[in-house]
Amino acid sequence: MNDPIPVTRDVDHGTAKLMPDVDRERAWLLTVDGAPQSYVDLDEPAHLEFEYTRRLGHVLDTLARPGRPLDALHLGGGALTLPRYLAVTRPGSRQDVVEADRGLLDLVVEHLPLPADASVALHTADARGWLETAPDRSADVIVADVFGGSRVPAHLTSVTYAAEAERVLRPDGVYLANLADAAPFAFLRGQLATFATVFEELAVIVEPAVLRGRRFGNAVLVAAHRPLDTAALTRLTAGDVFPARVEHGPGLRDFTGDARPVRDEDAVPSPEPPAGAFGIG
Repeated sequence: MNDPIPVTRDVDHGTAKLMPDVDRERAWLLTVDGAPQSYVDLDEPAHLEFEYTRRLGHVLDTLARPGRPLDALHLGGGALTLPRYLAVTRPGSRQDVVEADRGLLDLVVEHLPLPADASVALHTADARGWLETAPDRSADVIVADVFGGSRVPAHLTSVTYAAEAERVLRPDGVYLANLADAAPFAFLRGQLATFATVFEELAVIVEPAVLRGRRFGNAVLVAAHRPLDTAALTRLTAGDVFPARVEHGPGLRDFTGDARPVRDEDAVPSPEPPAGAFGIG
């Protein structure tokens, strides 16, 4: 059997590369313009390699009883890591994926095909534009993992955007977002203030080293109207190779401090990460 070889292709928003993992027979790393975007193991789609992806997976695991299907909306596609994860951990889930880069989707589907029994619809569109046309109360969970290069686009950070997400979610639905920031956390604190105007319950999952201002890193934002199972999330995230903390309640409100909600006219992208900030977890 021939060893898999890397695949490089110019896509709509950069140069994408699929690189095989020498340690896992049918596992691939997707990069765009050199920045790691996704990791997929075709033989074990429940394997989540990136730390932030595992944290998103932990939240998905706690949203409902094990195995119960969910109606999920993914804003940002990458290599479709989390749609694959939900398809095997919650069979029968109906999923929509919105990805602005058609060329990237074509590359992924060609070389890393989805399981035949996965109910995943792929859409080429701007994430916010598609969200604004989505039906009311149509999703159990929204997962936002949208980066323009290495930054969260400004138009996905405002109160108006948060209100659209809330409209599309069912009353017990949950919004998840992969964000990135570093001390003094002006962007992350602004996002907490923004989503607090729309949702009653908030939590953030983040590594202690990031929270203490020692380095730039990912933070998973969780927002809902119903109470979040922070005890279960704390147990799951504490067991990871790189343990994370689950911040919520008064401590999170203290962290948010006097940050102001973001309006469309004031919105800015997340900060540019330093060189080498992102890699495989």
